[in-house]
Amino acid sequence: MAETTAHTEVPGGHKGVFPPFNKETFPSQLTWLGITFILLYVMMAKVALPRIGSILEERRGHIDGAIAEAEQFKRDSEAAVAAYEKALAEARGKAHAIAGATRDKLNAEADERRKAIEAQLAEKLAAAETTIADTKAKAMANVEAIAGEAASAIVEKLIGKTPSSDAVRTAVADATRGGRA
Repeated sequence: MAETTAHTEVPGGHKGVFPPFNKETFPSQLTWLGITFILLYVMMAKVALPRIGSILEERRGHIDGAIAEAEQFKRDSEAAVAAYEKALAEARGKAHAIAGATRDKLNAEADERRKAIEAQLAEKLAAAETTIADTKAKAMANVEAIAGEAASAIVEKLIGKTPSSDAVRTAVADATRGGRA
């Protein structure tokens, strides 16, 4: 059988200090660090930063343009709202004017109809009053005739003599006038 053993040694051995920490290589490391820094600085200043700056300027211009466009849209919408409100106010004014004119027209027509009806009623009332006056006059004429006959009959019964028709008519007329006053 084969023997197995565990080794704890690392092949190659240690040759000294870690190279970046070696004091003997500091001057060359610092030189290359300076050269690398200068190259990176020049590359950033001449290539990367101008590209980034132009991109930022382009973005700023795009944003400013979008803001200006939004402000223009806002002004346009405010103008449209103002025009709408003005048109709405004009329409309301016209509607009120039309309603007032219609109301005045209907009131005038109603007044005309009322006056016509009142005139017709006045005519009918006058005709009725005339008819009543005629009927009353006829009735009064009949009443005077009947009163004359009754008075004549009463006087005849009381005194036994028939009075003259003129005397009866005069007495009835005096009594009728006296009764009205």
